[in-house]
Amino acid sequence: MASLLKASNKAVAGKRKRDELEGSDRNGVVDEEPKKKRNKQRVLLLSSRGVTHRMRHLLNDLEALLPHVKKDAKLDSKSQLHLLPELADLHNCNNTLYFEARRHEDLYLWAAKTPNGPSIKMHVQNVHTMDELKLTGNCLKGSRGLVCFDEGFDSSENWKLIKEVFTHMFGVPPSARRTKPFIDHILTFSLVDDKIWFRNFQILEKDPENPSAPAKTTLIEIGPRFVLTPIRIFEGAFSGATVFSNPEFVSPAAVRSAVRREQGQAYRLRKEAQMDKGSRRERQRMPEDELAVSKIFS
Repeated sequence: MASLLKASNKAVAGKRKRDELEGSDRNGVVDEEPKKKRNKQRVLLLSSRGVTHRMRHLLNDLEALLPHVKKDAKLDSKSQLHLLPELADLHNCNNTLYFEARRHEDLYLWAAKTPNGPSIKMHVQNVHTMDELKLTGNCLKGSRGLVCFDEGFDSSENWKLIKEVFTHMFGVPPSARRTKPFIDHILTFSLVDDKIWFRNFQILEKDPENPSAPAKTTLIEIGPRFVLTPIRIFEGAFSGATVFSNPEFVSPAAVRSAVRREQGQAYRLRKEAQMDKGSRRERQRMPEDELAVSKIFS
């Protein structure tokens, strides 16, 4: 009985050895399967001092939307952007989303690949957060989303670069720390009037009003919403040579200054008209008659 067990064990061991040798070539080199590249994108999310409540809620919405994001405290100095690549390295991140607030009303977004670049500076407009919109769409927190781009992003090199950077930042890797293995929403980047319109939709396969109906895929907006206007693309991370510059961009501070200048010009014209009217009245006034009643019976 013992001899039979030994013989069966030897047969099993020999079969294992033959299976291992089948994976090797005649020279004795084992054929190794090519390793699958892992998506290791991690994003550092932070803002500057002076953000308003709406800007802060937008940051919270993005943090809830992207499970591979690491949020950091506010950056004290707006002039020391060279510290951001070091902060990203400390947090083991290779992407950075930095929201810069100016005058408590203007919001700018820096999207940079750290530590070598490139980096994109954009102006953020028409911000609407999830709490503000109160839309009916909903998705699982931590789920992965499909990233969809307009066909206009393939029209020029600068739009292709922006598309690639956004793919790295908004495309959630399957191995992220808080990711759940579900895909139930879609992030859309549309290109209209050289502006990037961001929307977030829930993928719904059943009609909530008629659950027994056959499956039909529909999209329901979740939020948030915002519009991005590219200003400049730099070669490095938050520095370097300018690769692209938007000649049509006018800063909101310049727009407000022009509006105030027009209002001041209208005020000056109105005052000048009042002075001209007063001078005309003085010139048209008739000289007082010496035989007037007020002079005779004074």
